[in-house]
Amino acid sequence: MKKPWLLYAIAVTLMWGLWGALTAMLSNGDIPSTIIYAIWAFTMIIPCIVALKLVNWKLETDKRSIILGCTIGFLGSGGQMLLFYAVDTGPAYLIFPIVSLSPLITIVLSFLLLKERTGKLGTAGIIIALITLPLFEYSEGNSTNVHGLMWFILALSVMTAWGLQAYFMKFSNNHMSAESIFFYMTATALLLIPVAYLMTDAQSLNQFDFSTIPSIAGVQILNSIGALCLVYAFRYGKAMVVSPLTNAGAPLISSVLSIILLGIIPGDFKILGIALAVIAAILLAIEPEETKQSS
Repeated sequence: MKKPWLLYAIAVTLMWGLWGALTAMLSNGDIPSTIIYAIWAFTMIIPCIVALKLVNWKLETDKRSIILGCTIGFLGSGGQMLLFYAVDTGPAYLIFPIVSLSPLITIVLSFLLLKERTGKLGTAGIIIALITLPLFEYSEGNSTNVHGLMWFILALSVMTAWGLQAYFMKFSNNHMSAESIFFYMTATALLLIPVAYLMTDAQSLNQFDFSTIPSIAGVQILNSIGALCLVYAFRYGKAMVVSPLTNAGAPLISSVLSIILLGIIPGDFKILGIALAVIAAILLAIEPEETKQSS
């Protein structure tokens, strides 16, 4: 295929977009996000097994691969842990737009350290995608939790962690297999389950309906499959293109599906975000392949 990175990037946006829409449909305030994290971590095992089987169970266990793989895993899962706490201490309508700018860090690092470049169409697509991201997350409202700077520091930390994760994902693909990267992502996600348990309120845990686990897992596995596709997208494509495309594309799919399935009428900012995301995706997709490939 001429653009394998684009195929995987599209798969990421579809998986994560559907995941976002179904999460909105099945959202239940009685289910702690930390429990959802634990269920998601277990669903990572399934695509991990499939990926390793595709390479005949060849896992890279040298020191560099372990360090790089675990760095990627802890940045992703650790960022998720911080996000849980950030939302508990501050306004979500301000936190998520900050976190959504994580591709900016990936782009800067990829430009400076990996020497990635793109043409005029790609550059325009990246800029539009970065403008789009906060629009999807923006919602008007006031919060009584806007006290102090802790939530702001946590939001910046999550943004930094996920921006670094995407950069290291691309960097590591130049030194180890995508399948090994995903194995260490899965392992670190599982290792952080005890942390999620300690962050869970005891009363919420006692009231949790365990019969909902299959439905939660069915939704969360879409996230896990999308994560594996993302690793493959970074294997074949440029980080400075893949990161903004997937981060803008997934909310686009979620918004469209929410409109269709839930009958939700988005606000003006989200409508603008949808339009800009479509434009950004088209520009990034039609950029000539010669300028996309990493040197």
